[in-house]
Amino acid sequence: MRVLHTSDWHVGRTFHGRDLLAEQEAVLGGLADLVEDRGIDVVVIAGDLYDRAVPSGEAVQTCNRVLLRLKAAGAQIVITPGNHDSAPRVGAFGDFAAAGGLHLRTRIAELHQPVVLRDEHGPVALYGIPFLEPEPARHVLGAPEARGHTGVLTEAMRRIRADLAGREPGTRSVVLAHAFVTGGEASASERSIAVGGVEQVAGAVFDGVDYVALGHLHGPQRLAEHLRYSGSPLAYSFSEAAHRKSVWLVDLDAGGLAGVERHELPVPRKLATVTGRIEDLLADPALERLADSYLSVALTDRVRPLDPLRRLQERFPFAVHLEWRPDGGRAGAGLRYAEAVKGRSDRAVAHNFVADCKGDEPSDGERSLLDEAFSFVGRAEVS
Repeated sequence: MRVLHTSDWHVGRTFHGRDLLAEQEAVLGGLADLVEDRGIDVVVIAGDLYDRAVPSGEAVQTCNRVLLRLKAAGAQIVITPGNHDSAPRVGAFGDFAAAGGLHLRTRIAELHQPVVLRDEHGPVALYGIPFLEPEPARHVLGAPEARGHTGVLTEAMRRIRADLAGREPGTRSVVLAHAFVTGGEASASERSIAVGGVEQVAGAVFDGVDYVALGHLHGPQRLAEHLRYSGSPLAYSFSEAAHRKSVWLVDLDAGGLAGVERHELPVPRKLATVTGRIEDLLADPALERLADSYLSVALTDRVRPLDPLRRLQERFPFAVHLEWRPDGGRAGAGLRYAEAVKGRSDRAVAHNFVADCKGDEPSDGERSLLDEAFSFVGRAEVS
């Protein structure tokens, strides 16, 4: 049996205000070609199908079209919800959908009840562990002593191993789980799951199964041969600019895990970061190559330019993020407050604050306004 491990689709997500639905549908819909070309039997999605608990109608329609393409290509589909999803909404009509090959494993109390598929070697049990928020999950699991993410995931895996032990000999096993496993590398686009204690869990929690398809972290990662993150199919923050977005092709034979192959995904629009003065960025011919990239810009002008993002977008239409980092002045000196104000008058502290903020000394007019403000406050205190 060949399994395609994906996760963190985040359908409906935007990138610094730019709609990504068309890019998401192009990349995810393209997985249907992979299903046909590589003889994939099952596509698994390990959480965060959507970007929000109540996705827009357009996001739901986009996701529906992608899933239909995967099914038409010949794959069964198994989904478990992540921390961005609403498990009840993702699981709606799940009992009916299973008849058509869409298996929604969304109920915590039933996480030990797998989807069972068969190949020439016998059964393969696919278990879905929805994202487990520790406090409610320990009560649903009937394990009040379980504490934090480690506690509830340990109980979840105990139930899965117990179910697997009772199945016919030779049953292979795949677990879908949405969690932060120790050793994984995070990026800036994952929402923290640190609710109810430390968010990370040890990889050993998942021992005893043939393959664990992890979701939550957005970079593709191998923690062990049988323990991997597929990552998100698209980059959702500039911290992911160096990621090679991909999915895992997982082969199971009669003895269990036979091999894992990485398949890189197309990049609809590259990400890039540039630093410099605005006039230099607008004039440098070497930067023409970035005109079609999502761009994060750090401006180093000593004085903040007027309307900089609009000006940059005239040359770089996909400039979406802007920071101002003046290369002069005293910004970023890193002094503690007590050191910064020691031996200085109130007026001197205020003048220095303005200099730090604008990257240049306050003008005569700004000094005059500050002096007038201090004089007014002084008179008010006296009266």
